[in-house]
Amino acid sequence: MENIEKGDLITTGKAKSLYSTNQADFLVMHYRDDTSAFDGKKIESLEGKGTINNKFNAFIMEYLEKEGIPTHFERLLSETDSLVKKLEMAPVECVVRNVAAGSICKRLGLKEGLDLNPPTFEFFYKDDDLGDPMINEYHIKSFGWATTEQVDQMQEKTFQVNDALKKLFSDAGMILIDYKLEFGSFKGELLLGDEFTPDGCRVWDVETREKLDKDRFRQGLGDVVESYQIMAKRLGVI
Repeated sequence: MENIEKGDLITTGKAKSLYSTNQADFLVMHYRDDTSAFDGKKIESLEGKGTINNKFNAFIMEYLEKEGIPTHFERLLSETDSLVKKLEMAPVECVVRNVAAGSICKRLGLKEGLDLNPPTFEFFYKDDDLGDPMINEYHIKSFGWATTEQVDQMQEKTFQVNDALKKLFSDAGMILIDYKLEFGSFKGELLLGDEFTPDGCRVWDVETREKLDKDRFRQGLGDVVESYQIMAKRLGVI
């Protein structure tokens, strides 16, 4: 591939921005230091977060590729930039929960820390203004957000990710509590898109059950970037 030139800003999310490139099929994903919670109601800038998330995501995506799960990730470009394939994203979040935490506890009156066996799977409609409401496969098909085949693939691939990453985190002394994934199409193939970083998953220390993820920001526990770095060091990201 010829040298990539970063072009115009296409869109800006809560913690990342996408830029065009001189290659029509590829984009630059830029990780910012911005941190948000509660659908953007709580926002701060945490120095170094963009860099750690960029490297963390690259490590996880490359690991998943080796495990046979195709992703949009191509390569790191800089401390805060990565080259990714340009996907047609489904406006759907796939969430797997291995342990009860977060919204499922509030919805179902569960005690945080309850082991879920088997893990649960949930679909959410990606829309901050609506609070990312829970949906099911019938909504996805009826509104044309994905085909029946793609829905099945999203579920299958999400559980493949779970099998691969639960062991990876466990071997590093951590529990993968839950996470969200997003998928998109690239030339007819469904690929894992967006990111896998501490922003989009919950991870606890296996012995102390200390929270190492973005719940530290949500719950005002402090040391957010420091905890992300602990996770990264244990996995061998940095």
